Amino acid sequence: MGILDKLFGEFVDVIEWLDDSGDTMVYRFERYGNEIKYGAKLTVRESQVAILVNEGRAADYFEPGMYELKTSNMPIMTTLENWPHGFESPFKAEVYFFNMHRFVDLKWGTKNPVMLRDKEFGAVRLRAFGTYCVRIQDPLTFIKEIVGTNGHFRTEDITDQLRNLILSRFANILGESNIPVLDLAANYDDLSEYITAKIAPEFQEYGLEITKLLVENISLPQSVEEALDRRTSMGVIGNLRDYTEFQAAEAMKAAAENPSGGASEGIGMGMGFAMANKMGESLSTPQSQTPTSPPPLPARLNYYVAVNGQQTGPISVTELIDKIKSGSVTSDTLIWNQKLVEWTAASKVPELASHFSPSPPPLPTNKSPDQKI
Repeated sequence: MGILDKLFGEFVDVIEWLDDSGDTMVYRFERYGNEIKYGAKLTVRESQVAILVNEGRAADYFEPGMYELKTSNMPIMTTLENWPHGFESPFKAEVYFFNMHRFVDLKWGTKNPVMLRDKEFGAVRLRAFGTYCVRIQDPLTFIKEIVGTNGHFRTEDITDQLRNLILSRFANILGESNIPVLDLAANYDDLSEYITAKIAPEFQEYGLEITKLLVENISLPQSVEEALDRRTSMGVIGNLRDYTEFQAAEAMKAAAENPSGGASEGIGMGMGFAMANKMGESLSTPQSQTPTSPPPLPARLNYYVAVNGQQTGPISVTELIDKIKSGSVTSDTLIWNQKLVEWTAASKVPELASHFSPSPPPLPTNKSPDQKI
């Protein structure tokens, strides 16, 4: 050991870590020969956790605070090393700092389109992307399962594996949801929450917690989107004939506003002739050729007949005439329909009067023989 090393060894160690990278998840505190002086000061800041590793085994666990490393606050190390009472010698150990805050804005997205069967469009290919947030939930599990002996572990060292995990579950969930393609945008929040809950247990196996997953976009291939845009445009245009005439009128207006171009004059003249012919055809169409429909048939009048003081019917005029001929309806029988104000004798109704035989006039009175005429 050199003089400087021996000199520095006389000072009390200060063990701390300040992260200025923003993406470091685990950092191993580097020191000469991994020797830590007994009574060294260990500072663990908020959003950090420190773990002492002795001979490859995780030992004592320290939450935020300042610690003086002695046998009193290192019970596991004391047991592992069989330190005697009053031990004050330097010892070898590795100190790992864990960032416990959330790592945000991590990206995920489909490398290849996901094939699905849609009720409206049939077989479709979808791409999707979004972001997610993750944090270390169990440092001991994380260092055993993922970090290992890596002294500087960043988010980029694990995001590929997490992204593959998300995409695998996303494809299954999207296929099982049976949500129509055009309704997916309205279900982004529900999909995000469901996927988060679905894959949370698998993240926990790594000692991680997924706190939020967002679906930002689910899209169709560009060619399909262009076809969908054209279909939407046709729906907005509505009547194609009216739209064509409107476009022609706009072209005429544009040509009139730019009279300097010879080509525009020809186009404007041609469009003018076309519009004039169209208007002429419309005005020259005779009105007599306009198809008309016949007026509605007149409503049939039904009659009600008084029989023995009781109302009967309704019956048609044909049936009523038959009753007149059979004698069941006489000239004095009361009848009524919508045109009559009150019940009226059948012979008083003009359209029925001709069906009654005229009564002869009364016979003349006999005169005596000597009466002069």
